[in-house]
Amino acid sequence: MANTSSAKKATRKIARRAAVNKNRRSRVRTYVRKVEEALAAGDKAAAVEAFKAAEPELMRAATKGVVHKNTASRKVSRLAQRVKTLSA
Repeated sequence: MANTSSAKKATRKIARRAAVNKNRRSRVRTYVRKVEEALAAGDKAAAVEAFKAAEPELMRAATKGVVHKNTASRKVSRLAQRVKTLSA
């Protein structure tokens, strides 16, 4: 347990940050899941629309430090590849 007032404040800050990051990570997963569902259904138009919404969300999470930049880029790249093969 934190003893000093600064340590107590730090734990409060960490808890707030963790809650914000959890919400951001959840949003990313939701957007990615929508793309996955559209791909599974074979719906090209829905997959393209969902991907257009998911890409900025992933990159925003990367800039905010929720996920690593390379991780976000990798996920975007793989999703784009799968959307492209669906349309081919």
